[in-house]
Amino acid sequence: MDAHAVSHTVGQDLRRLRRLRGLKQGHVAELLGVTQATVSRWERGLAWPDETHAARIAALLSPGRAGQDAALKRLVQRSRDPVHLICDRSHRLLAASAAREAEWTVSASTVLGQPLLSYATPQILDAEAGLAGTGWYDRPDGVLDLETETNHRPDLLIRRSRMRWERILLEDGTAGRLVTTLRWGGPAPEATKG
Repeated sequence: MDAHAVSHTVGQDLRRLRRLRGLKQGHVAELLGVTQATVSRWERGLAWPDETHAARIAALLSPGRAGQDAALKRLVQRSRDPVHLICDRSHRLLAASAAREAEWTVSASTVLGQPLLSYATPQILDAEAGLAGTGWYDRPDGVLDLETETNHRPDLLIRRSRMRWERILLEDGTAGRLVTTLRWGGPAPEATKG
């Protein structure tokens, strides 16, 4: 890959990180010692940072919080509440609490890293479809409460409930989504773990 392609990727990454963290271009420009117009040109791929600025951008993009995701996953797994953590974009399962896993007839470890969207109810799919229009993906954090019916799936059951989605920035600059059941709307069918 040539230097311009690498620099363009850095510009895209800088823009994504800035939006996820809720930073203005002017603030990033101050941190990097350039003008806001320069940051704008980098992000749009109209100009490329020199080696010095590319190194500063790389430092800004580096996680700097090693171990945060592991701690978050441990907190989710140890929670007494029915909660799970997914990648906000791909819906891959990152962690699940024992209370959430108790609702399923499969072990969380068997679906870890797998997208869960295929198990979603129509209400969850509708809420998901509306996220982009609310600016959900442009904010570093967000909270959405929604009501859903059951998915009638014995393997990864979603009960009729009120749930909360919370957007959380992960170490690598991507976002996770914490999914918490706030209240069940009725009894769930009995299921046994297999």
